[in-house]
Order: sequence, then C-alpha cells, then structure tokens
Amino acid sequence: MHEPTAHEPPLRKVMDQPRRRPRTRPPGGRPPGRHDARRPGGRPSRVPPQLPPHPAELFTERLLLVLTGQRPVHWASRHFTGSLYDVLIRLAENQPLNDQGRQPVVRGIGHYQPEPGVFEVFARISAGPRLHALAFRLHLGDDRRWRCTAVEMGGGRPALAP
Repeated sequence: MHEPTAHEPPLRKVMDQPRRRPRTRPPGGRPPGRHDARRPGGRPSRVPPQLPPHPAELFTERLLLVLTGQRPVHWASRHFTGSLYDVLIRLAENQPLNDQGRQPVVRGIGHYQPEPGVFEVFARISAGPRLHALAFRLHLGDDRRWRCTAVEMGGGRPALAP
C-alpha cells in the first residue's frame, strides 16, 4: 500500500465521505431558462398594495353586465333581494343599455351613505351617443355581504323591493 508523503493528503475512503446531492439548479435558484424572479430564490417584485374596489363599483359592473344582456340575471341573483330579481328580469329583457352593439362605458360613479351599512349609488353610463343614469341602493347584511335592494334606470319607474 502506498504511504502518503508530507506533500500528499491522506486518502479518504469513499464510505467515510458525506454524500452530496448533485446540484440540479443554477446558483440563482431558478431552473434553467426561467426568467421569473418572484420565486424561488429571486427577489419578490415590489407591487404596491391596492385597496379592494368599493361595493358601488362592483355592483355597477354587475348591473351593467346584466342590463346589457352579457350575463343572465341569475348570474348575480345572490346579490339582489327577492322581488328585485323579478324587476331585473323585466329590465334585462329590454336591454336598455344596448345601443346598436356598442359597448356601454361607465363615465362616473358616486355614492351617498345615509346611514352605516347603506349606500345609495348613482352612475353615468354612455352607450353610443346616449347618456344613461343608473341608481341603486345597497344594504350590508348580517352576513357581511352587500345586497342590492333597489334599482332605477334612466327616467323610468323605480324598481323597489319591500
């Protein structure tokens, strides 16, 4: 057997060495070809936190989709009170916001809070050359969910739920 000299380190047996896992990823921590730095091992992107949308904005969009016929009334039925659902079916049949296939655009939304848990919302919606008014009332239920209880479109009759 060969004796190690002063310049040679002693031989180590393979069984005495700790087992190392082969490296499958590059030093940056990302698989080859991955350019997304969000994970793993990359810096997270700095996206500023955003506030959730106001219930007035959410319900304006929902009503717009129903009143243009893009969504059926039952798609948003859990957000409306019982008798208002029937009124919305009649309103949606007329599709008051459809103007020769042009997509309506929300020009402005405002709201008034007469008491805590209640919003009265008004929106200006343009569909082609015409400007429409949409007004509705939101109530915050005991289950912490907003429900629409009244809707009025343009100069028509108010659709109120008891």
